[in-house]
Order: sequence, then structure tokens, then C-alpha cells
Amino acid sequence: MSELLKGKRGLVMGVANDRSIAWGIAKALSEAGAELAFTYQGEAFGKRLEPLAASVGSDFMVDVDVTDDASLDAAFDALGARWPTIDFVVHAIAFSDKAELTGRFLNTSRANFKHSMDISAYSFIEVARRAHPLMIDNGGTLLTLTYQGSNRVVPNYNVMGVAKAALESATRYLANDLGPEGIRVNAISPGPMKTLAGAAIGGARKTYKHTDQNAPLRSNATLEAVGGTAVYLCSDAGACTTGEIIRVDGGFHVLGMPQPDHL
Repeated sequence: MSELLKGKRGLVMGVANDRSIAWGIAKALSEAGAELAFTYQGEAFGKRLEPLAASVGSDFMVDVDVTDDASLDAAFDALGARWPTIDFVVHAIAFSDKAELTGRFLNTSRANFKHSMDISAYSFIEVARRAHPLMIDNGGTLLTLTYQGSNRVVPNYNVMGVAKAALESATRYLANDLGPEGIRVNAISPGPMKTLAGAAIGGARKTYKHTDQNAPLRSNATLEAVGGTAVYLCSDAGACTTGEIIRVDGGFHVLGMPQPDHL
């Protein structure tokens, strides 16, 4: 796939470290020939990102708070000044109070519900609105990340499941809005992965083990598999794919119950 994205360039938002899904995607996009820019939030994440960005030949990093309109405006103004057009944006941003990712969904607070929805779902709409002018001439791809807790109950996923359901719905509505301009909007839904974000969810190790043992492929997703899916979606091979939630979870989503050995 070394030539699939040659000549294309885009923005990756949400790299936390070298184990994050966003980094797996960024690495695969770079290996396919794309030029990359990155966003991060806060000095600590910026320090982690800098050597990773450099390793894929990128010197464009900008600090962004997706809950702040002025911060988003400044980031996309800087991006537009660097590149008059872009071909893709990867939105890998989500957040909820860790204390509310254990126990009962019933106990979700109003404040955390709003905050989780704002960062995890609404921010994708804000990003799409700002990326749109940079894609309007040549089309492009907007890509986000979701999880099966959006449509099936996963213990402790709680308010994040509701936020991901909203994100998936936003993906479909944005796909319809932007399709006439050749802009595709899709989401990738990996299974549980050993990431910084995933570790915040109560019982994460048990969830990971359960999926690994019971998925048809007897495996959780890998960063390479998710990255390869992103390459397809951002490349010309994905020209007719939009509004999709593509599952990269070893087939776990097809099961009605665990495998016989784990009942």
C-alpha cells in the first residue's frame, strides 16, 4: 500500500502515545505515502507527540481544545495557511470522567453527560465544519472512531456508549450533507484495544480477554489492521464508501453468545 496515498495530505487529531489508535492510523497513512499534520491538547501530550510526528516526517503540530471555538478556528486557519487543500481528517477524540466509567449508567451526572457528548460527538461536527472549506474543491475523507458500546450494552462503558451512538448518527448525517461535494464521512469501530483511553473504562482487562477468546478470529483488533482500514477509506479505493461504520473487531459483533468453551 506504499503508493495508495501518495500526494495526499491530511490532519490526525488525538494521538496520545505510540499505543493509541490514532497513532496506528497515522503510521499507516504515512507508510502509504501521505503527508501528515497533527493536533494535540496540552503541553504533556505535545511532548509525547513531537518525536512520533518527527518519525513520520511531520513538523506540523498545533495545540487544540475542541471545546473552544477560537482554538479550533486558529488550528484550521494555521492548517489552511500551510496547505490550501487537504484530503482527509482523522478525528480520534473522546473523553468522559473516569469515575463515571464504572458502575451503573443510571448514575451518570448531567455535567459529565454534557461534557462527554461535547468532546466525543459534537467535536466531530465542529471539525467537519472547519475541514469542509479545505476539501470543497477536490473532495476528501472525514474519519472518526467509535465502539460497539454504541448499539449494545457493554459493562462500564456507560455514557460513552450514548456519546458513540450520537457520533455514529452524526457520521451518517454528515455523509449525506457533504456527499454532493465529494466528501466521504465514515467511522471505524475496533474492538477493545489496550490504549490509554481504553484503560480508563472499568473492567477493561476482562473485556479485552473476553473478546480475544470469543471473537470468530480469536483476536482483538491490532493497530496495523485499524490503520490499514483507514488507508482504504482515505484512498481512492474508498471512493464510493460513505456513511459507514466499519467494524475491525475480529468479527466479535456477529456473535449472539460466547463460544462454547466460554459459556
